[in-house]
Parts: sequence; C-alpha cells; structure tokens
Amino acid sequence: MSDNLKTIRELADEFKVSKQAVRKRLTDEFRANYVETVDRNGVATLVVTVTGYMLLKQHFSSGNDSEKVGSNVGGNTGNIDATSDSKQTTENGYVFKILEQQLAVKDKQIENKDSQISQMQNLLNQQQRLALQDKKLLEEYKAEIKELKSLNIPKQGSEKYDSIPKENSAENRVKEPQNKKWWHFGRRM
Repeated sequence: MSDNLKTIRELADEFKVSKQAVRKRLTDEFRANYVETVDRNGVATLVVTVTGYMLLKQHFSSGNDSEKVGSNVGGNTGNIDATSDSKQTTENGYVFKILEQQLAVKDKQIENKDSQISQMQNLLNQQQRLALQDKKLLEEYKAEIKELKSLNIPKQGSEKYDSIPKENSAENRVKEPQNKKWWHFGRRM
C-alpha cells in the first residue's frame, strides 16, 4: 500500500495489536472522517488517512489499558461519557498541533519564496539598467566612429591625392629584366 493510506492489517502489524483491536477503534465518526474505501483488483479495501493514522498511533502508543478500551466500546454503542470527551479533545489537540506545525513550515517556505522573488526582481532591474547603459555607450561609439571616418576620408579631386606620389602603382614600376634560365637553378652562389 502507499505510505499515506494504510490498511487495517498494516496498522495492526505496525502497532503490534490484533486487527480486532484496530477495528474497535474505528468508530462511525472516525470512519466518516479518516477512513476511505479503495478498490484494488476488484476488491474494496478500507484504508486510513494520514491524520487517522496519527490518531491511532497516539492511542496505541500510549498503551491499551482497560479504561480506554471501555470508553472505546462505549463510543461504538453511542454512549458518550467524560472519558471519551476528554480523549476526543486530546485527539483534536494533537491534530491541531500537527496542522499548526504544517502551517509554520508552509509560512517559512512562503517567506523564502518571497525573498527569492525579491532578489530576482532586483537582478532583473539591474540587468535592464546595464543593458540600457550598454546601448547608450554603443550609440556614443557609433557616433564617434562616424566623426572619425568623416575626418579621415578626403573628398574626391582634392589636392591630397594629387600630391601623393604613386610609388607602388603598376605604371610607375620599372620592369627589370629577369634572368630565368634553366641552368641557374642547380647552381649555388
């Protein structure tokens, strides 16, 4: 079976009591609140929820004295006495303690998530600011580059181009005779 839902047999084995002792503890009110019927392979099986398991565990771990068994039997017949009322109050108190502990854990988890969300928002804001700064710097650099290009590029037909000699141009190169004969390749100089 699953960890959350236990059968009567599993409960009896765990608490080291008989199945009848567990069944005696399952009053009509207990069954209405803490017992479910599950179909397994076409067989209806009674299982106890986690809260019901906690209540049964508290009952059986505190011991089986005759007074508790008597009040339990009285609870099955519908007779309510002072012992069963105080026991029900104790059980309810135990359930409330469990629920309060769960709420405290959930509150801590929510606080943790809130702080994580706050940190993520701060990081996102910081990232957006940096992106804007980068964009501004990029625009400034582009403008600077345009200014530098406009200063370096002279207009066509200007005197600068006319005064610069074209030393490496093909027209100004003097063609030197090349001595390429085959018998010079093997010679060392």
